[in-house]
Amino acid sequence: MKTVIILAIIILLFAAAFISKRRFGLLGLALAAGSILSGIWSYEAGLIPSLFSIPSGSLTSTVVSSVIILLPAVLLLFHGYSYKTLISRIVGAGLLTVLAMAFLVEPISHALVIQGVGASAFTWLLDNRTTVIGVGLILSIVDLFFTKPAHMSDKHHKH
Repeated sequence: MKTVIILAIIILLFAAAFISKRRFGLLGLALAAGSILSGIWSYEAGLIPSLFSIPSGSLTSTVVSSVIILLPAVLLLFHGYSYKTLISRIVGAGLLTVLAMAFLVEPISHALVIQGVGASAFTWLLDNRTTVIGVGLILSIVDLFFTKPAHMSDKHHKH
């Protein structure tokens, strides 16, 4: 069951990035911003469920932290530069999914103990999350260098 939850998160992240066609660069940096905000606001945001009589615990804390991490990127799924080719959409969505899971793996590990099929991949990601995040953020910045404003890419030079 826990592996199914992780798999559902992965599929939703990939599908959202793929369908929206948004570029990886800005979304990757938005995940980093969400991670920082989660570190700052997770306690205060964790009090919100108690206002609705939702019991607090590790699962509630994980959900709140995960939402804060993902929220900036989710908001940017509706605005920004987009990919034009199918291959770039697949690569961008895959990179975003891996980076998002690297940010989410720590809060998820506090609430879920993964066993079975996905345990080794989850453990590897948990052990190597800082490296994955570092490489992912560098690739996000590189992707931003390849982004051309819409008005620039449509101009044709007469010379």
